[in-house]
Amino acid sequence: MSSNLKIFTKGFFTENAVFVLLLGMCPTLGVTSSAINGLGMGLATTFVLIMSNIVISLIAALIPDKVRIPSYIVVIATFVTIVQLTMEAFVPSLFNALGLFIPLIVVNCIVLGRAEAFASKNGVFKSILDGAGMGLGFTMALTMLGALREFLGTGKMFNLPIFNEHYGMLLFILAPGAFIALGYLIAFINHLRKV
Repeated sequence: MSSNLKIFTKGFFTENAVFVLLLGMCPTLGVTSSAINGLGMGLATTFVLIMSNIVISLIAALIPDKVRIPSYIVVIATFVTIVQLTMEAFVPSLFNALGLFIPLIVVNCIVLGRAEAFASKNGVFKSILDGAGMGLGFTMALTMLGALREFLGTGKMFNLPIFNEHYGMLLFILAPGAFIALGYLIAFINHLRKV
């Protein structure tokens, strides 16, 4: 496997932020009551990851060590603001559903961790691959968890009915259901990784 492909795919399998590293649990558990919310949050985070990785890989050599982390946070906050304003203008229902979790992307340890661990030490192309792979892996995880919770809680998936309207276990739409569903998904993913 080429090194570029390995950089891209590690976010899906070996270093998945949700299923392997258990990072970003606040948005993972908070917004995944539906598949659409999970997909929206994941794509917003992916955009921020890719764009901040590009900028940080370009300016890393210019930033003094004493202000490295605050500088990265300013770059990340800029792209989060762009995402927030764009979502508010074009998809207000998703913006309202995600609420406070959009600005919290700024302090998401996935984004800051990739900026520090990868983008600041590599070129633009590899940083784009890393941001895309980690972001899409995060998106996949949030969408899977949201789809599972929505299906078990309402009998729907992506707001499309699969079972009749009387189906559903309310527990899975609520906070305790997020922990239960995530636990079973992590166990399932770990089983698949060992096979």
